[in-house]
Amino acid sequence: MTKVAVDSGKAKGLGFFEKYLTVWVLLCIGAGIALGRVAPGAARFLDGLAIAVNGAPVVSIPIAICLFFMMFPIMVKIDFAEVLKAGRSAKPVGLTLFVNWAVKPFTMYVIALFFLGFVFRGLIGAEATDLVKMPLGLDLPVGAEYGSGQVILGADGIKMLQVPLWRSYLAGCILLGIAPCTAMVLVWGFLARGNDGHTLVMVAINSLTMLLFYGPLGGWLLGVGKLPVPWQALLLSIASYVALPLAAGFLTRKGILRAKGEAWFNERFMPLLTPITIAALLATLVLLFSFKGDTILANPLTILWIAIPLFIQTMLIFGLGYALSRVLRLSYEDAAPSAMIGASNHFEVAIATATMLFGLSSGAALATVVGVLIEVPVMLMLVKICLRTRRWFKAASA
Repeated sequence: MTKVAVDSGKAKGLGFFEKYLTVWVLLCIGAGIALGRVAPGAARFLDGLAIAVNGAPVVSIPIAICLFFMMFPIMVKIDFAEVLKAGRSAKPVGLTLFVNWAVKPFTMYVIALFFLGFVFRGLIGAEATDLVKMPLGLDLPVGAEYGSGQVILGADGIKMLQVPLWRSYLAGCILLGIAPCTAMVLVWGFLARGNDGHTLVMVAINSLTMLLFYGPLGGWLLGVGKLPVPWQALLLSIASYVALPLAAGFLTRKGILRAKGEAWFNERFMPLLTPITIAALLATLVLLFSFKGDTILANPLTILWIAIPLFIQTMLIFGLGYALSRVLRLSYEDAAPSAMIGASNHFEVAIATATMLFGLSSGAALATVVGVLIEVPVMLMLVKICLRTRRWFKAASA
């Protein structure tokens, strides 16, 4: 292992925070829900601080600030010579693309359809319906049928499509399944002591592939014709959540190395930043659960019905990626982020798309919100699984 890798490995030792991370996560979830109940006005105000595209919130400013401080320490640490080296490694890149686009969207569809359309359909309400926006570009008369829905006149005189509620939840799950993670996976790879250079390469590739595949694949799986690609939402979220901390980290690293040298950078500067990622992650949890605390308390069973297929999908995709990493004889440092990139979701884009296509109050939008709520606790569990199974893989070569 190179000297840079060894030093960064030491910097990742988070000690007290890392040892009791599960406790902090549970406390922050509880604190977030309590905050949403005690100070609902403050939670709604913070939730409303967002940059919107076509009326759909795309970048939450408070969450963007937290994400910046979560990823800045990671970006500062990355040696871009290692990034170029990671980009030449075909196996982990090919594995991630295969899992993200040839497997994940279809397993998400099958698992969500099975649970929401069959196992939980009676619990959700076999006859329960949801009102969603009319498909873009269509102007059907009242009473006309479109797919599994029927055009009706809404309370405000606007034509809406009435669909089975479970199908609306299914649509939200599909939107999560076709949105592989970009920004947050840098945090999961960092906590799992993975190859940050490889993770950054995959973030860039995921961003490009989403621009190509998100629209056609989503439209086909949703069965509503061609799904419009949310170009502005994609680009804005990538710029806010990835490009900004990347640029800040690169410039900071370059300036400090030039002024103080590598030894001071590794021994003095990086240890100061190490707890910041965890602190920002916990603050993100408090914010997310304070924003959605009322939704959780008002729809606890609905949240559960949606969370179960999402959880099973996450574990399946992680297990597949992790197992294939071992078959391909990847090092642990490449295997951990390769498996977690597919397991996690780009929920910001999924929420924005669900809101633009189906409406803010739709079941599809609610399903994408559930994806947000289970993302951090589940991914932290997978980080622990990775750390406990490092011996299954070879170490990175020197």
